[in-house]
This record gives sequence, structure tokens and C-alpha cells, in this order.
Amino acid sequence: MIDFLRALSQYTFLQNALLAGVLAGIACGVVGTWVVVRRISYMAGGIAHASLAGLGVAHYLSVVYQWSWAQPLYGAALSALAAAVTIGLVSLYAKEREDTVIGAIWAIGMAVGILFISQTPGYSSDLMSYLFGNILMVSEADLWLIVILDTLIISLTWLFFAQLAAISFDEEFARVRGLPTRLYFLLLLALVALTVVTLVTVVGIVMVIALLTIPAAIANRFTHRLRSTMILATGISVALTSLGLALSYGPDLPSGAVIILLTGVVYLAVVFSTRRQRS
Repeated sequence: MIDFLRALSQYTFLQNALLAGVLAGIACGVVGTWVVVRRISYMAGGIAHASLAGLGVAHYLSVVYQWSWAQPLYGAALSALAAAVTIGLVSLYAKEREDTVIGAIWAIGMAVGILFISQTPGYSSDLMSYLFGNILMVSEADLWLIVILDTLIISLTWLFFAQLAAISFDEEFARVRGLPTRLYFLLLLALVALTVVTLVTVVGIVMVIALLTIPAAIANRFTHRLRSTMILATGISVALTSLGLALSYGPDLPSGAVIILLTGVVYLAVVFSTRRQRS
């Protein structure tokens, strides 16, 4: 821990990593609360893994055709939004089983991403970091993108807080009152997609769903007011990502895995302790 604090004052990449964890924690706390309350973790998982398609395509275009604007995170954002809209429309209108369609989109997104990665010449460690997370490789351009996404997420949540709360707790009543519930449900999934992109830089696609849901689940054990849950979940996300980054630095461990492991341990400790107190 002391080594990390010393290095933090010297190395820009560590400062960028810490800032990325804080910014991602903000989005995680806000949108993760909606995911937990609305119980759409499986949808969020499908969106997260489908974003690999955009990562792979963008990387292929940037390497093979030298398209400078084809950045992996931009591709992830587009594919995540496309997956969110597709899953939302299928959930609302199609007659197929919802879980089956989500599983199909999950698998197709991963398959497309893997195919384009396999056809891209050379090996990119940067792309592998998006799969398994490497917060130490976050660039200033990535930070600015996360800032923009955070601003958009917070603004939309603030503007449509009442509507999103209505469809999360009692969608049928909201529909009876004349609220366009389908539109706000798609908006909620779009917020999930944007949050996935911010978290990909921290823990990677494989583990993104854990960081999206666990801090909000921990916060929900202590408060049942929506705004309080969001604030507490944000604080927990920021604290766990920062502590996980610090703990992984000294032993040179994968930061994303340490953050997720720490988050899971804290969650289990909270669950067991609160159950013992209730009993």
C-alpha cells in the first residue's frame, strides 16, 4: 500500500488508473442501482458481452485499413447500444423466450468479436486488456470518453429519475397512468450499455457484470431509498476499485481480478453479517 501511494505521486499512468476507477465507480453506482432494482442483470450481461463485437470490428478497421477514428471503446459503445436496443425490442415485442434471445445475442456478439480479432494481423495487448481488464493501460483519451459517458448517464438519470423509478418498481401501474414505459425501458438499457463501456476499461468484458451489480447489491442491504442506494453504491464502487488497484500494484497482480475478488468478498461478508444480525 505504501509503495502504491509513493508511485501514485510519480507515475501518470497510476494517476490515470485511479481516476478511471473513480469515474467508473460513479456510473456503476448510479446505473447498477437500476439494474439491481429492475432485476435485469442477465440483460446487462448480454449487453456487456455483445460489446466485444464492436471492440473486434473497430480494432480490425484500425489495423487493416488504418482508420484512426475506429477506436475500440467507440466500437464497444456502438455495439453495446445496438445490443441494448435489440434486447429491449425483443423483450417488449417478440414472442420468443426472453432468456433464449439474450443468450443468442450474448453468444453472437462474442463470436463476431473473436472472428474479427482472429483476422487482425499481429497481437494487441491493448485489446486483451478490454477482455480481462487492465486499468493501468487507461489513456487520457479513454478518461475523456469516460467523463463524457458519466456526464450523459448522470444527466439522463437526473432528468428522468421519476420515470425510471416508476418502471423499475411498478411498471404496470406506470403504464396505467399513461407513462410510455417501453420508451423508458429502452432508455434504461441504453444507460446500462453506456455504463458497460466505462467499466470495460477497469475490469474487462468478462467481469463487468460483477462490478455493475455487486456494489449496488451491497448498498441495498443498508438502505432502501433509491437515491441513498445510488449514493452509497457509488461510494462503495469508488472505494473498492481504488483499494483493489492499490492491493494489486505491489504483488503485480491483474488489477481487474483483484477488484472483482475484493468486491465479492465484501459482498459475502456483508450478506453473512446482516443475516446473523437479523437472526
